[in-house]
Amino acid sequence: MKHIVKNQEPQEFSDWKALANPDWHPDYEDLGRDEKRAVKTALMKEQGYICCYCERRLEDDDSHIEHFKPQSDPAVDPLDYSNMLCSCQNRLKQGEPRHCGNLKGSWFDARLLISPLDPNCEDHFAHTADGQVRPADESDDAARTTIEKLGLNIPKLKALREKAIEPFLDEKLEDHEFSQFVTGYLKKGPDGRFGEFWTTIDSLFGPLAAQ
Repeated sequence: MKHIVKNQEPQEFSDWKALANPDWHPDYEDLGRDEKRAVKTALMKEQGYICCYCERRLEDDDSHIEHFKPQSDPAVDPLDYSNMLCSCQNRLKQGEPRHCGNLKGSWFDARLLISPLDPNCEDHFAHTADGQVRPADESDDAARTTIEKLGLNIPKLKALREKAIEPFLDEKLEDHEFSQFVTGYLKKGPDGRFGEFWTTIDSLFGPLAAQ
């Protein structure tokens, strides 16, 4: 889980909410296609086009706007941009395992769900070369519950992480080549994208590349 720094909400979204009047109050269900697209695009951009939870590549047709604190909570403003993220998976294909926002659904426990908006969120997790995510501290109930509730260790995601790790294990790479490879991967590209499974690569290889 990579830390996400929130930006200001898109102007189109602000302008739409500003249309509120005595006869109409903006509601998330009334969010128009253009305004919703502006919100989703802004979320994807600030996340470097990786899922807010598993860090898989976000695609427009396979992602959705995620409310970290669920809309079902009456204390939550569904139009609060600071509570919005972008999670992978939109319409599930038959037999596709649910994970991330789709699996979490409306479950929320502030004590047990680690937020990608927490600057220290990355410190809660450790990564292994076989693609597994585990609590950095075995006594960290929040990390363990977060992994479970988001399905971060389902076989599909473990296999994708292991595939992302594989190129960094190439023994043909010289030390300087390895360092450049890791450093380049961890930088946001000119298209504004982070590499998939950023924290996995940073956790396993970042310290080695810095030596």
